[in-house]
This record gives sequence, C-alpha cells and structure tokens, in this order.
Amino acid sequence: MNELNFSDNIVKLRHKKKITQEQLADFIGVTKASVSKWENKQTLPDILILPELAAFFDVTIDELLGYEPQLSKEQIQKLYLELTEAFAESPFEEVMKKSEELTKKYYSCYPFLFQIACLWINHFMIAENQTRQTEILISISNLCSHIISNCRNISICNDSIILKSFADLQLGRAQEVIDSLEEMFNPCRLAVQSDTILLQAYQMNGQNDKANSITQINMFSHLLNLIENATWYITINSDNLSVCESTIERMNHIFAAYDLEYLHPNSVAGFYYQAAIIYCLHDKTQKAINKLERYAACVKKLWENEAFLHGDSYFTSIESWFEQLNIGNHAPRDKRIIINSAISALSHPAFTILSDMTAYQKIKQSLNEKGGIL
Repeated sequence: MNELNFSDNIVKLRHKKKITQEQLADFIGVTKASVSKWENKQTLPDILILPELAAFFDVTIDELLGYEPQLSKEQIQKLYLELTEAFAESPFEEVMKKSEELTKKYYSCYPFLFQIACLWINHFMIAENQTRQTEILISISNLCSHIISNCRNISICNDSIILKSFADLQLGRAQEVIDSLEEMFNPCRLAVQSDTILLQAYQMNGQNDKANSITQINMFSHLLNLIENATWYITINSDNLSVCESTIERMNHIFAAYDLEYLHPNSVAGFYYQAAIIYCLHDKTQKAINKLERYAACVKKLWENEAFLHGDSYFTSIESWFEQLNIGNHAPRDKRIIINSAISALSHPAFTILSDMTAYQKIKQSLNEKGGIL
C-alpha cells in the first residue's frame, strides 16, 4: 500500500524535469521557501495549487500525492489475514473499526471491498449482541450494493450479488433474495453449459493442460455444491427420516470416494452437523453421536492443516486455482475462531437429548483441547 508521499514525489518530479526550486516557485506563483517547505515535509501546498502542480509535471493528482487507491492481490491477502488474526486476538469493535477505516480509504478498490464484505460475513456472528449483528449485516448489504453499482468487473459484481443475498437472507429480506438470484440460477439458461463449451474450445485449440485444469476445478466445485445442496436437502426434509438417511448414505459414499474429509473438511463438517441434528430430532442418539464424532474430526483437520484449500493425488491441478484467490488457500476465519464456533455449535437445542451421554461430553472435550474456550 502506498501512503501519501508528496514531499519525495515533488523532489523526484522536479529533478526529472531538471528545474530548480526557484523555477518551480516562479511557475506556480509561490515563494522558493514554500517549495522548500513542501520538499522538507514541513507543509503541504494549498489544495487549489494541486491541479496546477499536477498539470505542470504531467501527472495525475493521485500520482503527485503518491496516493494509490488500488491494492494488489498480495496486499489484499495480507490485510485480510491480519484482520482475521486480529478478530481472534483483539476486541471485536476495535477490529471492526480498523476494517471500516480501510474500507473508506480504499472505497474504489472493489476486489478489496468484496473481501471486506467476506470478512464481515465470516465474523458478524461474534458481535456482542443481535442488534450489532444486524447492523453489520446491513453494512455488508450496503457495501455489496456499492460494488455492484460501480465495479466494472462482472465476476466481482456477480459474487457481490450472491454475498449481498446471503446478508439479506439473514436480515429476513427473502423476496429481495429471490428477485436477485432466481434468474441468475435458472437451470434452463444456456450459461450452465458454458463450462463444457469452454472445455471443448481448449481441447480444439490444443490446450489440453488448460482443459485438464479447468475440468478438475469444475469437478471439485460441483462436489462442494453437492455437499451444500445435500445439507439443505436433509434440512428441508428433516421430518422424513427415510429421505434423510438415504441422502446421508449416498453422501457417505461420495465423501469416501473423493476423500472429501481431507480435501474440504469444512463443507463435510457442515453436513455431518446437520445430519446429527436430524438424528436427534428422531431420537436416533447413537447415530447422532456418530455424526458428531465425524464432525469433530473434520473440525480438527481444519485446525491441523496448513492450507485451508488444497489438492491431493487425484486433484493434482486445482492448487493453482486456489493461489489466484484474493486470500489464497487460507481459511476465511482464524483457526481459534473456527474451533470456538464449532464448540458453540454443540449447544444447539437439538443436542439436549445427548447432554448426559459420555460420548457427547468427550466430543466437546476433544474440541476444547484444540484451543476452544469452553
């Protein structure tokens, strides 16, 4: 990130133009002493002089001041990781204030603003009360609206629409979410066929390595989508144990076939957690314990793995994709927050039926030993 560096810039620009302080002063209509004070960081010029100075040196005002409102991917990643760590170590409102200040500072850097919205969506639930959580969700929705209205990058805009919809859903704005997403995810649209068309084009063009990489990325993404949809499917059908158990059995095969507990334990943990709730609702306590044990094992993998996102011996070409993400292969939340959230999740009312079971207490204890607070 570049801070304001007017004094050094004015010296460099003057030397490049091969003029003296006095010559610059004469052109602008100020004293030589004024120019000297600018260059020695004693004063700054009047704001009305900036356009004239910029025109004289044939630079923009931002270039003259040394202000760069855009951030590189590496800078965005560094800031995001610093803020996630701060959320685990510092008072919540202190970190929120810092992130809000950065938002104002880089209000036209849309990739960064999107990551700030992601940061807030991953941490709003640890705010001190429901009122504050609601305020943050509204801020997320508004920030995404700003991105959607002003950013020219279609991918960032589309991602912002989805993130805004998630925030709006938490705010109870169901109809707004439907209006935003219904057409975008219409399965009848030709856009759903774009992946295969692109793959055929790569192959036709002799770019087999590219086709191979894109195919692996698509397979991996669809597996994650399958997990998410299966989780919602058993939630929607929670009163139908037969449907839920059939879905759980099928997903167990998928998890094993693609080693998804290793590849993406976060998604698998969410499925196991919801499956445990379903079993508790139907008084299947032993099956619920089994799923919570798998849930805990996945959470521990998140703690132990260096990389949040990674490939394996089958998915050999997806890690370059992760490297292109603004936060790389890192987790969207600090590991300490992940563990504490996992422990807190075990307080779900559905698990009351398990509270006296030794196995349930062992699960809680095993997570607590990984750095939890309970």
